[in-house]
Amino acid sequence: MTRRDALIRVIDCLHAEIAALKANDIVALERATRDKLTGIEAVAANDDEAPPSADVRELAEEANRLNETCRIYVNLMTANVRRRLQQLAGTSGNAYAPGAGGYACA
Repeated sequence: MTRRDALIRVIDCLHAEIAALKANDIVALERATRDKLTGIEAVAANDDEAPPSADVRELAEEANRLNETCRIYVNLMTANVRRRLQQLAGTSGNAYAPGAGGYACA
């Protein structure tokens, strides 16, 4: 598999991740993430090829944009869960403020 083919596979997996995030489909999300990581390993395995062509650089940029989209979805979901948990606990405010929450990690 060439670096280009591996990047196309990663891009397809990122589209699948976004679809799974939108649908809250955990099984599909796990599958897409596992396949994406395999694709990334394939890209890395082809790292000894010649310097990336313009086409490969464009594919890498597309993969980066899609990965950023996934990150944004996850952050939004996290914020929604945090807000809902605060509502259920009867608390509000900035969870990231100094001293907020009073939780300690062991």
